[in-house]
Amino acid sequence: MANNSVKAHELDDMSNVDLETKLREAKEELFNLRFQSATGQLESHGRLRSVKRDIARIYTVVRERELGIRQTPGGAA
Repeated sequence: MANNSVKAHELDDMSNVDLETKLREAKEELFNLRFQSATGQLESHGRLRSVKRDIARIYTVVRERELGIRQTPGGAA
């Protein structure tokens, strides 16, 4: 996957289902990157860091929605 980290304001526009999908995709990518790293095939070590940060960003947005700090799209909390 190309170097396309997500921004928090982009996550604000996503529904909870979209966030779960994005989280699942990011975790799969992290697994694949770790596997490549273990076998010595990884070309971009910086991508590992950015995927980890993307996952943390998604978890943060989900948690802030649970706490009522952020609003879900459409105003329904």
